[in-house]
Amino acid sequence: QGATYRSVIIARKDHGIHSLKDLSDKTFAFVDPGSTSGFLFPKAGLIKAGYDPNTYFSRVIFSGGHDASAIAVQNGKVDAAAVADALLETAYSRGMLKEEDVAVIWTSEAIPGAPMVYRSDLPEKLKAKIREAFGQIRDLPWGPKSTIKQWVPSKDADYDVIRETAKLLDLDLKRMK
Repeated sequence: QGATYRSVIIARKDHGIHSLKDLSDKTFAFVDPGSTSGFLFPKAGLIKAGYDPNTYFSRVIFSGGHDASAIAVQNGKVDAAAVADALLETAYSRGMLKEEDVAVIWTSEAIPGAPMVYRSDLPEKLKAKIREAFGQIRDLPWGPKSTIKQWVPSKDADYDVIRETAKLLDLDLKRMK
C-alpha cells in the first residue's frame, strides 16, 4: 500500500448488488461524517458517478466505525457500506467478514495517509535526524488493528486529491480542524 490507502464499498454477494447502480433504494452505512475513507471519498465517488447520496438510498446510517460497518453488511443490517481497504483485509483475517459472502463493488482513488510533520524552524540537523529515525521504522504496531509498514516522505502535491474531494463536496478545509 505504501503511503496510501483506499475507500471501498462492500455489499453482500447474495443481495444482488454488483455495482453502484444497484444501490438505489438500498440501505447503506457510512462510518462517520469526518471519516475520509468511510464518508468523504465514497460520498464524492457516488456524486462523480451521478448519484446523490442524500436521496439515492432508502436509509443511511453512520455506524461509528469501519469494523461496525463491515459487520453490519455481514449480518445483513445494511445492504452495503463504505470502509477502508485495510480494515477489509483485517476483517477477513480475523473472521469478522467472510470473503465468500462480501463483494467490493467500488474502490476509490488512492488516499494519502496522515503525514508526520515538524516545525519548519527546527535546526536542519534535527530535521535530518527525525527523517532518519522515521525512515528506519518498519512494521510498527499501530493501534489494536493496524501496522505501519514504513514511513515514506511526502510532498504537498500528494494531498491534491484531498483538496479536490473537499472542493467537490463544498468543504472549507481551512475551517475544518
